[in-house]
Formats: sequence, C-alpha cells, structure tokens
Amino acid sequence: MMARPPCWPEGQPCPNWCAEERYARTVHNHVHLTGPWKGWRLAGRDLISPTGEHFSPQRLEGLAWRVAIEQRRDATRARNAQRKAVRQDVVTVLRVRNSDWHAERFGTRAG
Repeated sequence: MMARPPCWPEGQPCPNWCAEERYARTVHNHVHLTGPWKGWRLAGRDLISPTGEHFSPQRLEGLAWRVAIEQRRDATRARNAQRKAVRQDVVTVLRVRNSDWHAERFGTRAG
C-alpha cells in the first residue's frame, strides 16, 4: 500500500497535481526526467523517449554493447592502417609444390 500524501485522504479523488504525480511515481514508476533528459520519462521498467519509443533495460544494454564494440573495431582499424602506412617493405610469399620446384631445378628424370 502506498503512503498517501497528507493532502489526499483515503477514498477521495486526487486533490491536486502533486499528489497525482507522487502516486504515479510511487505506484507505477512513472517519472518525468529533467535537465538534459527533458522529454524522456520512466514508465514501469522502460525508458521512453520524447518520440514515444520504449527502451527496455535489455535493449539499452544491447545498444551500449554495440557502441562499445564499434568503437573497439574502429580503433583496431585505425591502428592497423597506421601500421600499414609505416611499413614500407612488402614481402610476397609464394607457395610452390615441392615436386614442381624439383622438376624445374633438376628435370623430371633426376632422382
């Protein structure tokens, strides 16, 4: 049971906006955010954007994970590009079958 504000007696309609907001915040976890979060609100377990899009805790974790992975990928790509720019001598390795190499050097009749 919710502890009602003193201005809202039991069994009577809500007398003012502050009592109604306290009830919504306490019972339904509806919280309107302020500052840089103005327009966002909490409703139950979800964070709701000003456009009405719902973000569950799991979705926010997934989005945060994706941003972290993309930053990690971008840092790795930048580091690899820097290494490639510094490296000047390129070595090419060719794989040749041993029998082909032997035939080329010594002919097909050699031992």
